[in-house]
Amino acid sequence: MKVPGLKLICLAFLFIHTRILVCYGAPDDAVDDYTDETPAKPPPPEMDNCNGVFLSYAFTSRTKALPLLKNVSAQPWTFNAMATVVNSGTEEVKGWKMYIGFQHKEILVSATNAVLVDGDVDFPAAVGNGTTLAGYPKADLKTSIDTAGDFNQIAVQVELKGSMFGLGEKATPMPKTISLRNDGWRCPTPTKYKTYMHACCKRDPKFKVNSNKKSKFAARQNGDLTFTYDVVKSYEGSYEAQVTMDNSSPIGRLDRWNLTWEWMRGEFIYSMKGAYTPRFDTSDCVYGLAGRYLTGFDFTNVMNCEKKPTITDLPLTKANDTQIGKIPYCCKNASLLPPQMDPSRARAIFQLRVYKLPPDTPPTILYPPQRWNITGVINARYQCGPPIRVDPSEFPNPKGFDAKVYAIASWQVVCNMTRAEKRKTRCCVSFSAYYSDGAIPCSTCACGCDNIDTDKCNPDKPAMHLPPDALLLPSENRTAKTKAFAKLKKKGIPRKLPCPDNCGVSINWHINTDHKAGWSARMTLFNWQEAPFVDWFVAVEMKKAYPDYDNVFSFNGTKKLKGIKNTIFFQSLKDLNYLVEMKNGSKPSDPKVPGKQQSVISFIKKKTPNIKIRKGDGFPSKVYFNGEECALPRSFPSSGHRSPLSIAGFILISITTTFLLITNRFI
Repeated sequence: MKVPGLKLICLAFLFIHTRILVCYGAPDDAVDDYTDETPAKPPPPEMDNCNGVFLSYAFTSRTKALPLLKNVSAQPWTFNAMATVVNSGTEEVKGWKMYIGFQHKEILVSATNAVLVDGDVDFPAAVGNGTTLAGYPKADLKTSIDTAGDFNQIAVQVELKGSMFGLGEKATPMPKTISLRNDGWRCPTPTKYKTYMHACCKRDPKFKVNSNKKSKFAARQNGDLTFTYDVVKSYEGSYEAQVTMDNSSPIGRLDRWNLTWEWMRGEFIYSMKGAYTPRFDTSDCVYGLAGRYLTGFDFTNVMNCEKKPTITDLPLTKANDTQIGKIPYCCKNASLLPPQMDPSRARAIFQLRVYKLPPDTPPTILYPPQRWNITGVINARYQCGPPIRVDPSEFPNPKGFDAKVYAIASWQVVCNMTRAEKRKTRCCVSFSAYYSDGAIPCSTCACGCDNIDTDKCNPDKPAMHLPPDALLLPSENRTAKTKAFAKLKKKGIPRKLPCPDNCGVSINWHINTDHKAGWSARMTLFNWQEAPFVDWFVAVEMKKAYPDYDNVFSFNGTKKLKGIKNTIFFQSLKDLNYLVEMKNGSKPSDPKVPGKQQSVISFIKKKTPNIKIRKGDGFPSKVYFNGEECALPRSFPSSGHRSPLSIAGFILISITTTFLLITNRFI
């Protein structure tokens, strides 16, 4: 399919390149290529007027792909496009990142000179909601002043190939927008044409750089979770590196973390200290490029040859093992806590020996792995950026001298917490109140319904209100109580009941009292999994009630969270740090019993005298369990008749959990 205007777009790129060569001197062997009698047309005037970073996106072609369908919305197309980033300013751009707002169900198959930033993503990648590209292997763009106009050093062109859906033959599938995603830069709405768009991004004058000193490399950035990749020793054909993980978020956490990255140039992990790869596999080396280039190399003791290895922490029992442990901050059972809980457990370190392949064998040729991603069990989710070259890290002298030792090269990877997509969270919240005899349970399929037989339940039906004591039961044992309560309240009962929430952890927030001087809530944690949670925490955002938080009685609580507004942080007491796993009932026929912990939380009304508890001001707007943002109900309990049954139900909860709190101390 020919695209109108394509010829002019290609000429524009050629003229930009020509203009740079002519103005700053073309190489000798290129003179004849630019001696046409017809004078070269000038580049787009927008680039001439751009004192910053010039971005452009050119759609070049698309072709129908198999299968050929009559349904236009389902017809696949292959497409080609070109994204260009040019540093036309006076400041070097370090670690460039360009956002492209794709909007036509695009699947990106390849991209030259760049990698995808959006988490653990590999080609082919679904980018229909937009994606961010980062430069690789060239991450920095120098200035025309410092390079005598060398286009190869000040600009990069990314050839994009992929597939898309849902457009007719005459439509031109352009993205919504393009922008530079580097901190401290502002981009206007791009100027758009039928097959081309461009924008000039400029420095934000209000942005403050972290470091005032001039450096050859980028300044280190802040993030919820940061990695530092330090090459500490370099040899012919291999190097030794140290990886440092720092958790800076007061509500971020990782349990049983798994770190992945991708080797881009055939590297492999020979050995590690302070961590390990669960898969010891040398087959990719023996049958791959390593076996071809490193003839005679003994791969017997190699730890891992995967292009995309998975790395995790060593257990606590290996902390003093001189062969694989004995590294500061290692060996904590893959647990990373917020710094206010325990600063010593907010950092993890491990070391590795990496072998390289030709032509990267010289000690001075060093490349970090790309596409970093880290996951936990029920924890925060992170999106990690690309490795950015920073000043070499400093280390104390191992011989005890009053001197500093520097890494040979250092890169930083910054990761920030992201919000889980709908029905992909792993914890949920239910609401109840003393003035209402029904509890609003967790939403239907709050944590997804992938492993639920939806032929037997309705995944799209709103959750039915429950009697409060039903919250103590597993979802499969609530049916009778749910139907009985619906009949009591004269509510209809659908033929297919709503599917359960399917969450491993649920939290009930119950309004306990409300009077003139203050009010109280009771928070109960339920663990529906077969493994306990150690050193758990819950962070609760209270938009209106936060200023008058007073006390918590069976947990530890604080309002002092750096950088987090209107949020109260609760954690277990020292001797009650286990939220135990779900266990069998007393009899084989009894339902399973979840692990539980509970506390009353008091608030006063000194700063919020007009707070309306029954209107929803006493319920949290966000709840985090171990860093994972939990799904909230869509409504609040309404005022109504309170039956003796509902009160007794909550007395049962209080008595049962209080008893378990006492007994759990001795488990």
